[in-house]
Amino acid sequence: MAEFHGVKAKEVFQPKAAVVQTNTLPIYFGTAPINQVANPAGAVNKVILAKNLDDFRTKLGYSDDWESFTLCEAAHAHFVDSEQGPVAFVNVLDVTDVEAVPAAAATFKDGMHTIDTEGVLKDSVTVADGSTTFVQGTDYTLTFNAAGKLVIAIVSGGAIPAGTTSLQVGYSALKPSNVTASRIIGGTDALTGDRTGLELIEDVFLETSFVPNLIVAPGWSDDPVVAAVMVAKAQGINGLFEAHVVTDMDASLKYVDAASWKEDNGYISHLQTNAYPMASYKGRVYHMSTLVTAAMVATDALNEGVPYQTPSNQPITADGLLYKDGTAVRIPYDQANALNANGIVTGIRWTDGFRAWGNYTGAYPEYTDAQRTFIPVRRMFSFIKNQLVLRHWQQVDNPLNRRLLESIADGANVWLNGLVGAGYLLGGRVEFLAADNPDDQLGAGKMVYRIFITPPSMAQEIEFVVAYDVSYLAALTAA
Repeated sequence: MAEFHGVKAKEVFQPKAAVVQTNTLPIYFGTAPINQVANPAGAVNKVILAKNLDDFRTKLGYSDDWESFTLCEAAHAHFVDSEQGPVAFVNVLDVTDVEAVPAAAATFKDGMHTIDTEGVLKDSVTVADGSTTFVQGTDYTLTFNAAGKLVIAIVSGGAIPAGTTSLQVGYSALKPSNVTASRIIGGTDALTGDRTGLELIEDVFLETSFVPNLIVAPGWSDDPVVAAVMVAKAQGINGLFEAHVVTDMDASLKYVDAASWKEDNGYISHLQTNAYPMASYKGRVYHMSTLVTAAMVATDALNEGVPYQTPSNQPITADGLLYKDGTAVRIPYDQANALNANGIVTGIRWTDGFRAWGNYTGAYPEYTDAQRTFIPVRRMFSFIKNQLVLRHWQQVDNPLNRRLLESIADGANVWLNGLVGAGYLLGGRVEFLAADNPDDQLGAGKMVYRIFITPPSMAQEIEFVVAYDVSYLAALTAA
């Protein structure tokens, strides 16, 4: 080597950081008042990520008619009640799902008229006086008010005479009742590859780089076919990831019949949390799946996005429980436990308000192992698997040598040790075993690691044994 005499410098690049996701991302499927957005057609069967209610309103619109526009319930629960975000949404209501309303006399006061119908499409509005059809933007303007209703305002100097108090107004409005369970389920076009409905779970990571962690469809998931497809789609997302499904039970059932309905209709997956019945809060009606999902996201956020803590006994936004028809229901504590014992999460009222109640997945009581039946343990297994994929993807296609084998094992062990140190795992380790990695497999570029983890279970039962101790009577006569 030639001798160097002088000063020199060289540059060292930092290695790529492992990809991580520290938030829990729920994805909701349903309907939204897309007539309020700038491009309604662009809000149909697309994965839309919203950070807050204003963002949601801009991208999907907003209405307090949650029965018609189911995604608005989720938006209010996460963005307003719980101040969470981001959340992913898929709207399946199309701009072709409309109902025409013939032109009829409309009263204008101070040059304005509010159409008292949800879902009015701006471009469909006609304003006329019987002989002349007026021009939008020139003779009148259209704007949505805070309630999502369309307001017609006469333009000063336009063709509509000042002081006009009555005009003929016609329009078309969205018809959410056109949407059926099959629309929520969706599919993939064999020719174009375009996905709709639940198939769009595959697009979440591709569009946003976020792994969808929770799949929810309030207003639809009490349909057994929809629920079954949700569970099926939670497995092998993009061939890589795993999610957890939060489904509603049929809230028209009396609570004593819920357990048998759950079994008869196949709500029995270990990747499924079943929620029942519905709930009210300040006059609004929520599906329990929405409230349990919000509790999961809130609890995860307190733990750096790690889902090791159960949503049970966590606050939910409720001041009462309801059947589907709006009838109030008071579920006794022992009956709430009976629901829990059949893999159903419900709500109970405690001294400080309502709380989610129940730790078991749908797999209970058929299965009793912690890995399949405890909600946080099950979600931790999905979390670990997803994070391993994200963290070690950058090492794919590196030379398969001893350095790579040890680097992967060491990196995973360091990460697991961090989870143990934080209390998120009781223990965890990675092993690379010769029995799992024969020469022909290694020669073909395939490596297998074994991961051993123990997430903590919940303190589900705490018992105090209280006894009378006569020895304390001595205090009465003590000097």
